[in-house]
Amino acid sequence: MDNPLSLRIEAFTRLSREDKAALDRLAARAVREVAPRRDIIREGEPPRAVRLILEGWACRYKTLPDARRQIVSIFLPGDFCDLNVYILKEMDHNIGALTRVRFTEIGRDAMDALTSNYPRVTQALWWHELVSSAVQREWTLNVGQRTAIERIAHLFVELFLRLQTVGLTRRNSCEFPLTQNDIAEATGLTAVHVNRTLQQLRRDGLIMLERKELTIPDLDRLMDVSMFNPNYLHLDREGRYLDAND
Repeated sequence: MDNPLSLRIEAFTRLSREDKAALDRLAARAVREVAPRRDIIREGEPPRAVRLILEGWACRYKTLPDARRQIVSIFLPGDFCDLNVYILKEMDHNIGALTRVRFTEIGRDAMDALTSNYPRVTQALWWHELVSSAVQREWTLNVGQRTAIERIAHLFVELFLRLQTVGLTRRNSCEFPLTQNDIAEATGLTAVHVNRTLQQLRRDGLIMLERKELTIPDLDRLMDVSMFNPNYLHLDREGRYLDAND
């Protein structure tokens, strides 16, 4: 499998062989694995490294004292869990595995060396962080203004497009390990409401969801239903088409 970090970065810029080799070395450092539904790092713990997801799905979440949980981000292969997190004294949120997750931990020295020696990669990492911020804004809009069917349809489209970027879709299908509770926590709905909404999406022929696989028969139609504007993902970045040294 291609390095998901390189695939993700190439959504924003064209990489040279040297750039890709540097990213491969970065992704091979201190690889760790965590079981499904286990925390990778908890709120209050000191963050000593940047974490890069290599395989599996993870999430950023916050909890209330009564254990209610809100998922505020979903991490897919090729995603960093905060590029500059090591400047904080302690975590102000949790990062947990939704599936079995393989990730690498990258220390500050390694990140500084990468950004000092590979300017094209550095530029792409800035875009990565800007897109992460744009996704957060869209999630806020999703929870604040969209209807239940629009929220869930929008989440499905976004995750499908992000998986497509790193080569993890098969035509109009992709792995989809989220439970109804996960979807509820990511969209601000109850699990019962999510169940009813999924049934409606199925009845309308907008999705097929079974055995942890999502199929979207007509992506444009689902985008229309959710009022999805892909501009916040910035997948048509001009820089990705620029020539790089071979």
